[in-house]
Amino acid sequence: MRVTSAISVLALATTAFSKEKPKDLRLGVELYDSGIMMDSIMQEKLSYWQSQLESGAMRAAQWPKLGYAECVDGFAIPIAGDPAHKFRCKNTDLYSFINHADLGAASGRGSSSWGWTDPLSGREFIASGAYEGTALLEITNVGQLVKLGFLPSFSPIGPNSVWHEIRSYKNFMLIGSELAGHGIQIFDMSKLLIIDPAEPVMFDNIVGSGLHGHVDFLPEGSTHNVVVNEEKSYAVAVGTRPRAATSRCRGGLYFIDLTDPSKPTDLGCDPQDGYVHDAQCLVYHGPDTKYEGIDICYGYNEDTLTIYNVTDKNASKIISRTSYTGVAFTHQGWVLDTKNQSFIVLDDELDESRGIGEAAAGYPITYIWDISSLESPKQTGTYKGTQKAVDHNQYVIDGLSYQSNYGAGLREEPVLHSSGR
Repeated sequence: MRVTSAISVLALATTAFSKEKPKDLRLGVELYDSGIMMDSIMQEKLSYWQSQLESGAMRAAQWPKLGYAECVDGFAIPIAGDPAHKFRCKNTDLYSFINHADLGAASGRGSSSWGWTDPLSGREFIASGAYEGTALLEITNVGQLVKLGFLPSFSPIGPNSVWHEIRSYKNFMLIGSELAGHGIQIFDMSKLLIIDPAEPVMFDNIVGSGLHGHVDFLPEGSTHNVVVNEEKSYAVAVGTRPRAATSRCRGGLYFIDLTDPSKPTDLGCDPQDGYVHDAQCLVYHGPDTKYEGIDICYGYNEDTLTIYNVTDKNASKIISRTSYTGVAFTHQGWVLDTKNQSFIVLDDELDESRGIGEAAAGYPITYIWDISSLESPKQTGTYKGTQKAVDHNQYVIDGLSYQSNYGAGLREEPVLHSSGR
């Protein structure tokens, strides 16, 4: 999805009705608070991946390393005469490809990735999640991927995890996992600055050696995702277990003090709206002057957009909790402008596959929210993709929303459809 600026989003939000609605408490308890919806998503993905394993598609070593290929007449062809490595493209060149096996993950299964740029040298690095752990790479100044190291998963019961989620805090990467006992690894990316690519390093999970720090106090030691507020020096684990109503945190926002990343500490949690699948936490600057300068978290909570005042981590408060027409699984979202928090773009992971609302035809729908009132957010419009897919994470940079759609590839799309108020 391409959003050229906040002005183009305003243009999508001009007709005379809204689609927000109160949370359906009965369905909330039966389908979401119970974990049924989340469990169904995980089982569908695991079943699909198993079929891919059995078909041989995930034998990563079969895919050779690829270098630069210019996009010419709609195709990038890094290996001349090889139709297996001929990629459709438009205005985008292929620079580099490395398979997961070469990175240290023989299973061929990857997950989340995040980047870090050294502020002194400008060198760019990536932490790339995989079944076996996290690969550590550099993007050279000519756009090539170079392996520098590998950090295995942290777990007392086994090394492998289908899901890793990674976020940065200063020069550190925080690596969470659904794997029980994994906790959150804190890795110092500046270690990569002195590694010779000819001798990649296998890091260990010892704090003070391979790890800079380790969050070992999460319930059951697992988290679906990790969120960071760098300005306020804290992280948030979301989607922890257990999520039962009788548990302390219920899978809600779980706050972690990063003042000293080598010794992260527990700041408290918020169980009020139960399980939080993803979130964005930042200091509020926007039109709602009542909350100017307040520490805010926007929570994507399976069936609602839930906005929190998290100034007091032991007693955070829900500002609003709002559902919307077409809700199936509120997955993730991002504010369009952190310096003027007036709009959010939100993705729902199940509306396409379940054939709900505007996504019934299978084209990904991005929901556009006017959050100029944090106490009364309005779902004011939508963006409809032009390729059938399932929309997933999106992040906004300089007015563009970069949204990872399952099966659709990287694409810059025109605004072809909108509805709303």
